[in-house]
Amino acid sequence: MSSFPSTRNYASLFTGVDVNIPLLNGNQKSYVNLDNAASTPPFKVVQETINHFLDYYSSVHRGTGFKSQLSTHAFEETRKTVMRFVGADPHIHTCLFGKNATEAINKLAHRFPFTPERNIVLTSGMEHHSNDLPWRAATQTVHVNLTDDGRLDESDFDAKLDKYADRVALVSITGASNVTGYLNPIHNLAEKTHGVGAQIAVDCAQLAPHRKIDMRPLNDPTHLDYVAISAHKLYAPFGTGALIGLRETFEHGDLDMMGGGTVEIVTLNDVVWADPPEREEAGSPNTVGAIALAAAINQLEAIGMENVVSHEADLTAYTLTLLSTVPGLHLYGDVDPHHAKDRLGVIPFNLANHSHFQVAAILGYEYGIGVRSGCFCAHPYILHLLGLSPDEAQTARSKIIAGDKSDMPGMVRASFGLYNTRGDVETLVEALTAITRGEYHREYIQDPASGEFTPVGWKPDFDVYFSLNNSYIKKNDT
Repeated sequence: MSSFPSTRNYASLFTGVDVNIPLLNGNQKSYVNLDNAASTPPFKVVQETINHFLDYYSSVHRGTGFKSQLSTHAFEETRKTVMRFVGADPHIHTCLFGKNATEAINKLAHRFPFTPERNIVLTSGMEHHSNDLPWRAATQTVHVNLTDDGRLDESDFDAKLDKYADRVALVSITGASNVTGYLNPIHNLAEKTHGVGAQIAVDCAQLAPHRKIDMRPLNDPTHLDYVAISAHKLYAPFGTGALIGLRETFEHGDLDMMGGGTVEIVTLNDVVWADPPEREEAGSPNTVGAIALAAAINQLEAIGMENVVSHEADLTAYTLTLLSTVPGLHLYGDVDPHHAKDRLGVIPFNLANHSHFQVAAILGYEYGIGVRSGCFCAHPYILHLLGLSPDEAQTARSKIIAGDKSDMPGMVRASFGLYNTRGDVETLVEALTAITRGEYHREYIQDPASGEFTPVGWKPDFDVYFSLNNSYIKKNDT
């Protein structure tokens, strides 16, 4: 167990979580970030690690200078850290770095060895677009149905896996929903998938910051063949992601990107490609991003993922209990506080008689609370959860295509990071309760093109807080 004395102290491990921001009424308030399912703030150790590394930063691979050798060493050590974090075997797996989990899944969609006989990807109706659209572009995609409350319908999964058994090449499924926080039984699905001779890929972008991931040995029928993670959801905001998967998949076939670093030798008539991972990482890599990811992973492991689960389950249960007292508030997904340990702290809701765009704007401008509203890059899932009929969905689609998002279906989403506290939850609930009583600034205007609300006659002066101007530049006074 971790030696950390209290879940209430985790905020001290982060940078930027206690900064003041301006409110519409002219006051300043400490920002309450409840938009962690989108991106997370950095661990202090990430900032400190990068600041130290930048003194030695240089080009990686093939450089003979000390800094280049050190940078190469550090970059390759990050691969080992990431593979350890997900339980990968360096003898059979490889770790490929890219800019995020979206790029990782796109890479797998381009590089997966589909055949004329096996060319179906089985996925679900609850996926983030990043684990849906790449497969649609690559091959035939079949979507597993959902239950009314938005869970994966496992009976439909079994039926479709049985129906397409000889043609399924891959099952690609999210480990955890970025909308409802539902956890999918990925290892049970893996066993069924391997039973028909297919492989499984798991989008772990939302899962990795909250639960331990274990790819497991290949001789275990419940093993995972590929996983994708993203640093910006793992408290490391320097722009990288990773695809961890079977090395043999990337040893053959046509590359999706070509250039420097991907080859052993090139002549005017021939190319000999390097082995993975180098052949899959064209150009100079994001060394800083990879090191930031490794530093965040080390911090999470020091805390202990079991402690992460306990902390967030406490917050989720507390939130669900308090939100049930807000008049006119409708929660989606599993609303039972007793099930908090079986889901992530991702809570979608709507407030009666208020647009989700409007609620999010009021929370931000007047209460200093950051949430997200809309469809969270999961449009089919949102339509399902809202229970829209095909005609209603078509009407909404037509208006959006015409450039009017003012009535776009959607929800408000509050999502937790490790640094959030019960006090943050209470601030949210108090604000929502005030909105139901009409206690907010009345003069908002909606932009039909984006759907977003902004207060009339007020806009924060962002340059006061950060600006790329000459005050950051050291001028030559000689």
